[in-house]
Amino acid sequence: MKVVIIDDAKAMHLIMNRMLAMMDDVEVVASFHETATAYSYLTSNDADLVFVDISMPRETGLAFAKRLRESGTQVKLVFVTSYKEYALSAFDVYAFDYIVKPVSQQRLHQTVQRALSEIASGKVAAKQESSSHKVIINCLGGMEIRTIQNVIVKWKTSKSAELFGYLLMNKGRLISRARLVEDIFGDMPQKNGETYLNTTVYQLRKLLDNNGLKESLHSDGSHYALNLSQVRVDIFTFEEGCKQMAVIEDSNIEQALELEQLYTGDLFGERAFPWAWSEVERLSLMYTSFTLRICTFLLNKGDTHTAIRLLMKLITLNELGEETIMLLMHATAMQKNKDALTRHYLHFKETLLKELGIIPSPEVSSLYNKLLSELD
Repeated sequence: MKVVIIDDAKAMHLIMNRMLAMMDDVEVVASFHETATAYSYLTSNDADLVFVDISMPRETGLAFAKRLRESGTQVKLVFVTSYKEYALSAFDVYAFDYIVKPVSQQRLHQTVQRALSEIASGKVAAKQESSSHKVIINCLGGMEIRTIQNVIVKWKTSKSAELFGYLLMNKGRLISRARLVEDIFGDMPQKNGETYLNTTVYQLRKLLDNNGLKESLHSDGSHYALNLSQVRVDIFTFEEGCKQMAVIEDSNIEQALELEQLYTGDLFGERAFPWAWSEVERLSLMYTSFTLRICTFLLNKGDTHTAIRLLMKLITLNELGEETIMLLMHATAMQKNKDALTRHYLHFKETLLKELGIIPSPEVSSLYNKLLSELD
């Protein structure tokens, strides 16, 4: 995999190069301290993954990413920054990932492995494009395998579900037994973990074989992989759809609304697997960014009813979203609903105080006062 690094700090180049050098199948093909030459390189050379800082002189990483996307370049972008608050903006330009400094080897390894898996999965999918779907797998808001007869498969154990989820997220990439034992059975002695892995693999293989996914779980003795090229997986359908709809417009709004419905909750729902936390957050941010674009389009068209329904769904997922509450206040003001405007603002204010001990930002407060005065 070809990797490019863009950061104005020389120290970060040394750190990233050192950590990436410890990973297989990764080659740093170019490094830049500013975006101008990086842009020229990426528009005329192949690269698989780009690590870019957000705060840089002359042009920010976000502005650079937007310019790169407008040129038609679809390389995977990973923002590496000290600022958490830019995460939502990052996904507006379809960031592959968002890593907050200081970068740990484990966090970087996770991002690189996911990129390698997507590249490998893309190659398999291209070869088997004509394959028909046997079953449907839903991992947003829960975790289920639904057969062609529309029957939900029951998991033998929670660990078999976790192993399935782990291999699923690696998209066909071979994962070593040692890594599976550490990440899934790390709370028990290693010998016990290896025994439980053997049992769980057996349970999972039997479950898959009995439900239309025969031979989908592969092993070479020391590694395992899950090949689901013939299966529709909601998270992959959702993510690909979001990437294809960079702009919401009349021609794709119905498709966008259908895609939004796929997101019934966070990745794996209540199954809070520690190894999946960063993916949960990444997909949640992608959903928020996508839905806010839909709502902005709907409000510009005067469809306040649909916009409010989607914004209320966003609030149930994250009550502290500032962009969400601002759009919701705009929508209720458009409906001339002063009571709803005040109710939503006060609820947001109370939640901020309770959860974070802070008050709404000047932008939120001034917008509320402005909208309120316009309704008086």
